[in-house]
Amino acid sequence: MPAIPHSTSSTATAVAVPPALSLPVIETAFPRRLHPYWPCMQEKTRCWLLEKRLMPADKVEEYADGLCYTDLMAGYYIGAPDEVLQAIGDYSAWFFVWDDRHDRDIVHRRPAAWRRLRTQLHAALEAPRNHVHHPDPLVAGFADSVVRLYSFLGATWNARFARHFHAVIEAYDREFRNRTSGCVPTVDAYLELRRLTFAHWIWTDLLEPSAGRELPDAVRKHPPYRRAALLSQEFAAWYNDLCSLPKEIAGDEVHNLGISLIHHQGLTLEEAVKEMRRRVEECISEFLVAEKEALRFAESLADGTVRGRELSAAVQAIVGNMRNWFSAVYWFHHESGRYMVDSWDDRSTPPYVNNEAAGE
Repeated sequence: MPAIPHSTSSTATAVAVPPALSLPVIETAFPRRLHPYWPCMQEKTRCWLLEKRLMPADKVEEYADGLCYTDLMAGYYIGAPDEVLQAIGDYSAWFFVWDDRHDRDIVHRRPAAWRRLRTQLHAALEAPRNHVHHPDPLVAGFADSVVRLYSFLGATWNARFARHFHAVIEAYDREFRNRTSGCVPTVDAYLELRRLTFAHWIWTDLLEPSAGRELPDAVRKHPPYRRAALLSQEFAAWYNDLCSLPKEIAGDEVHNLGISLIHHQGLTLEEAVKEMRRRVEECISEFLVAEKEALRFAESLADGTVRGRELSAAVQAIVGNMRNWFSAVYWFHHESGRYMVDSWDDRSTPPYVNNEAAGE
């Protein structure tokens, strides 16, 4: 279904995009869409956050809807069965809470707590049913969402998801070590790490249960498909860096494309923002080319058999959702309270986080 041009939240008003962050091509060439299940999804994810004790009740009440986590997923996985979208929405909300815990463990110098959580998440990924009642809500919530995600496709998809997320956990560990030591990665090292901390292949994997079909390796690894998938995720990661640069400078972050450009290439803040915009815009134009090639590849899969026709339709739907990621990400960054640093009492401490010594 078409979405409201500037907002999906019932309480939000149309947002004005700052000129430095405005991308007219997204606003005109990438129409925003929203899964019709979204209102129900928002309510159920809010209840899930409370049930799993992932956010304090007062913060859920005040901030959960305004953070727009469900809006982001409902704008991406169009066509997903409601049950699949709900599982993805809860998992996504968990991911943001995990990211906040990771940040607070760094800020409060809690390496033991982080190491313990890292070990527990690896274990929960391998045997999620054994961890759904774990005393740490973050581990239990993760296990619950993984059990649900593992129920949609087969064992090979589950193993791939686990492999990809093990790599994400280890990337978060490298980020922990970099931040606690004050090490700013080079641009190339950062871009490689960013593909993992942003979980490029996790969000791409989840396109398959949304389409109701696990894709064979020959399709997933085919150059046109893989390039379109990578470009959609690169756009999201780099645009996120552009929008979160003030927040991350305020929080003494070292992981941001802009920070690496400033630190290692001697750019000023203004020059770094210009270079980030150039990369983001180039990503969009390259995706438009890759999208056409991926759709031609999808059409070629319809070989006259039932299997070929179904596979072709699934790939076309997935490529369509890669396109949806651009508008979903773009508007999320201008609607979500996660990036409204100027409205916070303390620019280095997001008001929606649990700033207590969780995990100790």
